[in-house]
Amino acid sequence: MEINRLHVDFDLQSKYDPKGDQINAIAELTEGLNSGEKYQTLLGATGTGKTFTIANIVKKCRKNLH
Repeated sequence: MEINRLHVDFDLQSKYDPKGDQINAIAELTEGLNSGEKYQTLLGATGTGKTFTIANIVKKCRKNLH
């Protein structure tokens, strides 16, 4: 099966900036992705901003591609 991938820009729009542990998590997980780590885990309780953290990682990684 062939998958046709289209280029799609990722535009994170938020009135918030990463705070607290999110800043370190974004840096460490991005570094892991850039160094080729196959598996990484982001831990956090409900409502701690895990989705927002991952969105910021995607934003940062996409910026590095251009």
